[in-house]
Amino acid sequence: MDLVAVPIELPGELNVIVGQSHFIKTVEDLHEALAGSSPHLRFGIAFCEASGPCLVRRSGNADDLVELAVKHAEAIGAGHSFVILLRDGFPVNVLNALKMVPEVCHIYCATANPLEVIVAQTDLGRAVLGVVDGLPPAGVENDEDVAARKHLLREFGYKL
Repeated sequence: MDLVAVPIELPGELNVIVGQSHFIKTVEDLHEALAGSSPHLRFGIAFCEASGPCLVRRSGNADDLVELAVKHAEAIGAGHSFVILLRDGFPVNVLNALKMVPEVCHIYCATANPLEVIVAQTDLGRAVLGVVDGLPPAGVENDEDVAARKHLLREFGYKL
């Protein structure tokens, strides 16, 4: 078995969600869940089919995000994995809807941080083992950091 770290590059103000599902219907159901979450959300989805023709299935409402999601899904190349790219919205606003999609088995990450997907390669194929999401801690927050965190959450509208 070989291990590979697949970097996921996010140009601009994008977020990515990487997950695993189990059925060709996934692409359409993820699309519906995302489209129903916000009229302003722009997204691209790519899903690595694991049987039959084994195609990367794709959908979305922003061609550039669909294209980039396909590029990342091809690089990961693990059966039944999916990549969703988001613009003009945050994962926190769509994660519950995505988790409710019956085919979704697992969400590995939802982030705008630097990201690497850890992939195992065997004779059968590839599997996502996990992700490296962002950088390691640089310390423990102090009182100023707590105040800044609370201010940011209120600025985004997540807390009153």
